[in-house]
Amino acid sequence: MKLTTPITITAADSEARTISGRIVAFDEQANASTGKVVFAKGSIDPAPVFLNLEHDRTRRIGKSMEMSMDGDSAINATFKISTTQAGNDALIEAMDGLRDGFSVELAVEDYVQEKGYMKVLKAELTGVALVSEPAVRSARVAEVAATADEDSTSAPDEDATPTPTTEGDEVENTVTDAAAVTETVEAAQSVTAAANLGGFTAKPRLDFSATKQLEMTIKASLGSEDARAYVRAAADTTDNAGLVPTRQLTTVINGLANATRSNIDAISRGTLPDAGMSFEIPKITQLPGVTVEAEAGTIEDVDQNSAFISVDVKKYAGQQTFSVELFDRSSPLFIDELMRNMAAQYAKVTDTAVNAAIISGASLDATTVATYPTAAELLGIIGRGAASVYAGTQGFARNIIANTSQWSNLMTLNNNGAPLYNVAAGTNNFTGGVSTPTSIRGTVAGLDLYVTANTASTTDTDGSILIVNPDAYTWYESPTYQLRADVVNTGQINIAMYGYGAIATKIGAGAFKNNKA
Repeated sequence: MKLTTPITITAADSEARTISGRIVAFDEQANASTGKVVFAKGSIDPAPVFLNLEHDRTRRIGKSMEMSMDGDSAINATFKISTTQAGNDALIEAMDGLRDGFSVELAVEDYVQEKGYMKVLKAELTGVALVSEPAVRSARVAEVAATADEDSTSAPDEDATPTPTTEGDEVENTVTDAAAVTETVEAAQSVTAAANLGGFTAKPRLDFSATKQLEMTIKASLGSEDARAYVRAAADTTDNAGLVPTRQLTTVINGLANATRSNIDAISRGTLPDAGMSFEIPKITQLPGVTVEAEAGTIEDVDQNSAFISVDVKKYAGQQTFSVELFDRSSPLFIDELMRNMAAQYAKVTDTAVNAAIISGASLDATTVATYPTAAELLGIIGRGAASVYAGTQGFARNIIANTSQWSNLMTLNNNGAPLYNVAAGTNNFTGGVSTPTSIRGTVAGLDLYVTANTASTTDTDGSILIVNPDAYTWYESPTYQLRADVVNTGQINIAMYGYGAIATKIGAGAFKNNKA
């Protein structure tokens, strides 16, 4: 939870690479983003700290040389700026009023909720930052001055890691158990006119659920300071031994679906007609007759006949319903991730439907195999399948579809330890094909291999191996569409993704499936 309050700084001078000024004012009420806050006299003790750029502890630009109390009303500090490019830029920006604020970071250990404002009773100074957003009115920078080779006299331990600050939205303004929470206050001050009290966070009763962590991590990657502070707070367990949150990364793990459609890739594709929930494809059912006739004999009259295959068009759709608040206040990545997952599910469902249609129409091998086929048994299935497909379609089987368990078996087939279907890794003197753990495509005994996880069974069952003439089956598909609708009376939004597809079994004998005994 970030608080901003008006504060000013007296002066700045970049000649000798130091910046001095007031960083904390006591008993002065500030208007923060969540309400009013007051630091009680003596609530903060001066301490050597690093000077960070915009509260990024990986971008240190200096460290404190001197820090002292101004009576009991304020804390003044002087910082030595590093001779790095970032330090040079920071001095110039401070002098030009471009990045003209100090912002202190405090881990609040005790406070009370007074009427109309929060009063901080005890806090630890953990860092100071040079920031661009001004915010608190009375703290003042005295000057930016020092010789270029002046050493720091009160530097913090280089190995010390300042306590992280928190700027998450999950802070509760009223906290009854002060020992169970801490708060971070960032008092920002303008070098020329005003500065700010940057981030004030109660090390709070944050929601450390996986969903919230993911949301805040995504927002942090988009530049939200509040979300970045939330992520820092999630990792800070120094003052709350009962809470040990786990860091969460921005990578989203999805092991449930992907956009791979091996079954559809293994057959032919077509464009779905522009209208209707079914369509017909003409199919020759009887060829004209040609016979050997005697001289002057009567020619036999055999007519060519045809029929129509009716193909049903199916709608494949999914939707997500969520509140308008979630849509408005969440990162755009939420919608992007949602649509990617819906597209992956669409791919999985349509590909599974095609696999089922191929298995349903395929010719069953007359020879049974009791277990996963040996190399000889696999060649038998392929040989019988190729002959069956050619006889049934007058076309060649060019593809073999295997489920994941059959793929595993393919990779185990060997000749004295040399893989039969991975010649590059073996020592065979013939080209048996390629089937590797790193690709779902390959070749097996002259057929193009397509490995699929989109099937009803992942074990050794009928149809776990399919020998296919791709021209015998065609997948017709429309573009996919998105439909978004507002539900006004409930304040919800529906997002739907849908499309139309049809699988045409043109010649059932165009596929051949293994027969599991």
